[in-house]
Amino acid sequence: MDNKKAIAIGYAIAAAAFYAISTPISKMLLDHAGPTMLAALLYLGAGIGIGFIFLLKDKEQKGDMLTRSDLPYTAGMIALDIAAPILLMNGVARTAAANVSLLNNFEIVATALIAFFIFREKISKRMWWALFFITLSSIMLSFEGTESLKFSTGSLMVLGAAVCWGFENNCTKMISSKSTYEIVILKGMCSGLGSLCIALIIGEKIPALPVVAIALALGFVAYGLSIFMYIRAQSEIGAAKTSAFYALAPFIGALVSFLLLHEALSQQYLLGLLIMILGSAFAIVDTLKYRHSHIHSHTVYHMRKGVIEKEVITHEHEHSHIGPGLAHHHSH
Repeated sequence: MDNKKAIAIGYAIAAAAFYAISTPISKMLLDHAGPTMLAALLYLGAGIGIGFIFLLKDKEQKGDMLTRSDLPYTAGMIALDIAAPILLMNGVARTAAANVSLLNNFEIVATALIAFFIFREKISKRMWWALFFITLSSIMLSFEGTESLKFSTGSLMVLGAAVCWGFENNCTKMISSKSTYEIVILKGMCSGLGSLCIALIIGEKIPALPVVAIALALGFVAYGLSIFMYIRAQSEIGAAKTSAFYALAPFIGALVSFLLLHEALSQQYLLGLLIMILGSAFAIVDTLKYRHSHIHSHTVYHMRKGVIEKEVITHEHEHSHIGPGLAHHHSH
């Protein structure tokens, strides 16, 4: 197993686990803060928390800083990170949890399709199967009858957030080789301040200090650490594969609800979990085994006893693709 890819998979799963705790806690915080204000506090918590960690790191550990050529993707990332959480928090406040879970998982498919059609990221047949099973299991987990498919205003907002994050994931992918700390700090502070300005303009109030503290802490864990690990995974295995592993989030969230709220794990959940494991298995195999061979022939000339002799040498080597614009690995 490629050690770097194994670590990247671990990052992607950890990112899903950290993000999974955000929805149930956010639902409770919405009783004390407006949706746009809460979105702002979550991102500010991410930026501030990762900023403190950044200050403690050595220069060598901070990575390469962003340059002027990265500006278009950075600007797109920030703008989409302002729009997406505002849409999501408004959707959470306006529709049922089943609807939010069902539609929010469209981010997985959106990320993969945008990566494939716009950013030309290679997606293998195994990965398409992984996306199919993951999407199917997410629908099974969320579906609670025909009412879950009703497209209310809140549902459309959640769907819009998923599409925004799909584009944002791909913008972030294009700069993911740069300093992860700088990317998360920019995401958190710029998106958080942008959302805060919008919240104040539309008349939302800053909540009580305990609510602010909880929201900032939640933002650091569920957004800051989650985004940090997501970017680290993206830089190695690409946007589509990372998004597939991120689909574990709703299942982890359901397990957290079971442990904290003593909600029963239904047969529907267990069946969906099996399908999710199948989809994740496809994604893992695709991530670790997506490599093929090339056969090359070389002509070599030797001088022997004053006579030039020609020899044709044929060799085969493995060739691993890790996404567009990323380094290729050759094993001779």
